[in-house]
Amino acid sequence: MAKQYSLSDIKTHNDNKSTWIVIHNNVYDVTNFLNEHPGGEEVLLNNAGKEASENFELIGHSSDARELMVKYKIGELVESDRKPVETKIIDWEMYKSTNKTASSSSPSSLNSWLITLSLGLVATIVYRIFLQA
Repeated sequence: MAKQYSLSDIKTHNDNKSTWIVIHNNVYDVTNFLNEHPGGEEVLLNNAGKEASENFELIGHSSDARELMVKYKIGELVESDRKPVETKIIDWEMYKSTNKTASSSSPSSLNSWLITLSLGLVATIVYRIFLQA
């Protein structure tokens, strides 16, 4: 059985020396993850000592992020402090596969920018040559 923590226990772990957060009734000690968090440590510190499920879901974390959470889990909320889990968790692998056109259009978008940039550079060079003649 997982160790049980109350919200009052968790509230005391709200700084960079001890950073605990609650996501979906699970308690995570993310102190050692502060410097690694892609969104910066401020995001975690703003949610330290609190229930952060809604904020976690609003960001839209990937399946990799969800898998990484397992290593930081230290326990669960006591039954009396639990809230029903009412979030819509996106299956990111399914999302990626249904949006292949969006991800495959990214290189062509980059090509468009490169072409535009190249044409602008050529136009600038031609203009300067004619301006000096």
